[in-house]
Formats: sequence, C-alpha cells, structure tokens
Amino acid sequence: MPELPEVETVRRGLQPVLEGRVLAEIVQRRPDLRFPMPAHLPERLRGRRVIHVGRRAKFLLFELDDRQVLILHLGMSGRLTIHRDHAGPPGRHDHLEFATDDGTLVRLNDARRFGMVDFAPPGDPMSHPMLAGLGPEPLDNSFSAETLAAALAGRRTPVKAALLDQRTVAGLGNIYVCEALHRAGVSPRRSAHTISGVRAQRLATAIREVLQAAIAAGGSSLRDYVQASGELGYFQHSWQAYDREGEPCAWPGCAGRIRRMTQSGRSTFFCPAHQR
Repeated sequence: MPELPEVETVRRGLQPVLEGRVLAEIVQRRPDLRFPMPAHLPERLRGRRVIHVGRRAKFLLFELDDRQVLILHLGMSGRLTIHRDHAGPPGRHDHLEFATDDGTLVRLNDARRFGMVDFAPPGDPMSHPMLAGLGPEPLDNSFSAETLAAALAGRRTPVKAALLDQRTVAGLGNIYVCEALHRAGVSPRRSAHTISGVRAQRLATAIREVLQAAIAAGGSSLRDYVQASGELGYFQHSWQAYDREGEPCAWPGCAGRIRRMTQSGRSTFFCPAHQR
C-alpha cells in the first residue's frame, strides 16, 4: 500500500498540472472501488476549478472553487498518472479520468479496487470518518519528540504496532516504520510506553528523516506504485532493514544481520544487535 512518501510524491506531481485548472471532462467507468463513488460524481466535478491539491496522511485532498473537497485514497494498487499527449485508449483498470481545460488527462488506475473516492463534509473536510481521529503529520513543524512520547505514553503494545496505528502518527506504514526504528536503534518489540526522552528524540528524528529521504527518491516502488509521471520510485534501493532478511546490518560498526519476524500479521525487519 502506498504510504506517506508515495502519496506526497503523487501530490507534488499533480500540483503543477491541476492547481488553477478547470476540470473540463470527467469519465467514470464503474460505480465503485472499495466503496461506492459519490452519486453524480462527474456532474459535481465538471466545470470546477482546482484550487489546491493537498494531503492528509495517505489521503489526497482536491479543494475546488465551490468549496467542495474531493478525497482520494490509492488503496493497495491505485495509481494516478498524468497524460499530456497521446494518452491512448483506457486500460482495463482505468476507472476514473479527469481532463483539464488545457488538455491534460489524469487517470486513476486501481487493479485491486481498494481505493476510495468521496467528498468531504461541507465546511469541515477533516470531519470525514476517514480523516477524523488521525494523528499528527510527521512532516509538520508540530511533530516533535514530545508529541510522539505523549502519543505513546501508557501504551503497552510493541512500538511497531503503535506506530502503525494512524491515531499515533498519520501516514506511516510497514516499510517506513521498519526503516525509522532501525535508524533510531529502537527494537520493534520494545513497549511503546517506554519511548520517551532521548529515545523519543531519536525516533521522531528518524521518522522525519526517513520520510524526507523517501520523498526525495520518489517513494518506494514494489508492485504497483509509480509516480504521477509514470516513473518508478527508487527509495527501495536505500532500504537498510525492510526486506533485507539475512543481510549484514548497514548500521555503522554493527556486526549484526537483519532478521525477520511477524508482528500482528505483518513482517518486521530489524537488527537485534543494535536495535534495543
């Protein structure tokens, strides 16, 4: 599933081609993805100008000139790609298209149909059930060691599980939690309530640094994810823990090897030598 860096990379790709443009034509080829799409979706979007392309956690937010906000989630296999010339015929899984007044075409392709398209409640986009209750944005200035420690205080679950809870920190998924814990030297098995002080500072810094590095690399491409340009991301070549079972630990001076274990049904990759 695309995580925060992948969604932010897509947002940055869409921003210059959609902001300020009018949605001249909308083509909807099926009534639903994971959930039914809003009724009369093409009619509600046609002729509207895109004011801003934003993001909250793993959700894209399209603010329109009539104060509507369209929420879009890529699910497990979704991709939004830009086509300026010779887009060609739609593919089997091209379920939604946005054509702008300058001829640019943006296609939503979702093979597994776990994505979501919906409108936010009028006047308060963050009250949508998918957005309400989300934790802090890890790239915002408000995210700090103190806010992280407060979110984890009193929680007796492993810190890995706590960080995957979107109420703790918004937008984190399995890959970047593994990478951040490895960079911070924190064991994924450590109880969340013990993350405070210097350890919280190391982890908050690692989360921010890993996400920033991943965005700079265009995200991580595993199976389906591509940037809005259609190019692959390449942060997967910089992973130090995720999917590196049995390989030497890349931590400076560490003689350990990366191990894999299962936590809450998800694979966790870590180095038992330096992650404590």
